[in-house]
Amino acid sequence: MFTDEALDSVSVCSLWRKSRQSAQESRGCQTRAINSTEAEVQTVSTTVSCTQTEPQDQATEQLLQQHLDQPEPPGLKDFLQRVEDAVIRELVRNARSHAFDWFQVNWEDHSQPVSCLHRLQHPSAQERGLHVTSVSWSCTGSVIACAYDDGDWSTEKSYVCTWNLDRRGLNPKQADLVLDVHTAVTALCCHPEQPALIAGGLYSGEVVLWDTSRTQDPVLAQTGLSADSHREPVYQVAWVPLQKRGEFGVLSASSGGRVLLWTVDLDQGGFVLNAAYAMLRQQLPHSSSSSFKARGSSTVGVTSLALSPWDSDTFLVGSEGGLLLRCSFSSQTPAAVSSEGQSVTLRAPAVFSFRPRSGPVHSIHCSPFHRNLFVSAGTDGLVHLHSLLQANPLLSVRVSDSYIFQVQWSPTRPLLFAAATGQGEVQIFDLGRRSLRPAATIDQGGAGQAATCLSFNCQNPHLLAVGRTDGTVGVWQLSADLTEQSPRESSQLEQIANQVAE
Repeated sequence: MFTDEALDSVSVCSLWRKSRQSAQESRGCQTRAINSTEAEVQTVSTTVSCTQTEPQDQATEQLLQQHLDQPEPPGLKDFLQRVEDAVIRELVRNARSHAFDWFQVNWEDHSQPVSCLHRLQHPSAQERGLHVTSVSWSCTGSVIACAYDDGDWSTEKSYVCTWNLDRRGLNPKQADLVLDVHTAVTALCCHPEQPALIAGGLYSGEVVLWDTSRTQDPVLAQTGLSADSHREPVYQVAWVPLQKRGEFGVLSASSGGRVLLWTVDLDQGGFVLNAAYAMLRQQLPHSSSSSFKARGSSTVGVTSLALSPWDSDTFLVGSEGGLLLRCSFSSQTPAAVSSEGQSVTLRAPAVFSFRPRSGPVHSIHCSPFHRNLFVSAGTDGLVHLHSLLQANPLLSVRVSDSYIFQVQWSPTRPLLFAAATGQGEVQIFDLGRRSLRPAATIDQGGAGQAATCLSFNCQNPHLLAVGRTDGTVGVWQLSADLTEQSPRESSQLEQIANQVAE
């Protein structure tokens, strides 16, 4: 019959569950770490103010009422009715008048036309008694560069110093940058577009280009002593726009009678002579050569130089003998001197001569407001106003009984110029005034210390830098009267330019 029996278990795997598990996949997702910041703002100080109207005093109300109740003064009404038509006519006439159309009210205090902001000095230059020979503002208007020599044109080492006037914590007695130079620096000019570049002329005849952004070796280019370079002191350097837009060359002039145009070629390791001009007595325009007395040399020593901002082909030259010459960069006349050993042919650039002065011409500057006007100054203490179209000066202004070392037009006032004198003063003249007396005088003190150079700040026209023989550079602030152009000033300058010289 039936009996109990234990058998092994039988398991059946689920194919459906296995298929579902094999189809499953795991996925993960996580956001990037979220940065959080807590900030608090708190005012430094608080101010509470309130206003409240006060009720009128009863006595005041009564007083006003009494005045209203009083009768009008006798004859007042009749007088007002009688003059009403005449007053209205005058008001209408004044409204149509143009007498005060150009009048501008200036509410500033005019008691102090100039004030000293800084008195910059380099300790080593002060100890050695060096003179400031040249000052130049950077294209940003923030940095002033100064050159020094010992006043005897010796070959001892000198300096170029810069101060950034916008730097916090400016120390007038410690320059931000000091460049050691192996000989006296006679001329200086900052680049018109690159604030780190400074061109300089040396007593040895060399032309140097410094890059103040290079801390290790700031000398970017140097002419050296070659057949192409100057052999006498370089009196002036200037940046000249080249044909390619944005490129500039360096124009240098020396007492040896040569004006050289240099370009910078870093691939060749420095300056490359682009053009050379020689000032020779026998090739000067007739009027100047006939009045120039022979002195045993055919060369005309160049002491000053100016570029025309209106005509890129024109530059002006002043000489040791008092000559004033208008020259052309495009002149193709060969100079009557040997060019042997030089990389370019010397050319004679003079095309017109002005009436010579009685002594060396120390400074020339072209007007930034009129294409034909320029000023010149020298050892006779006079500033001459010239037109490029006339040989004789239009106007002569007695500035000093001593030498005038530099003259410069204002960058914002068409009729205003400043002159640095050997008496230590800087005289500022306004040709728009009826009397030719200084509109302002800068006197830094110090008997026997001449003002050797000056420079207006084109970016900040309220600033004027003045270098002196005591080794200091004064930075002066000019008032609005000396910097703001009046409405009719340009027309007055045009009238002066149209005058016929005697």
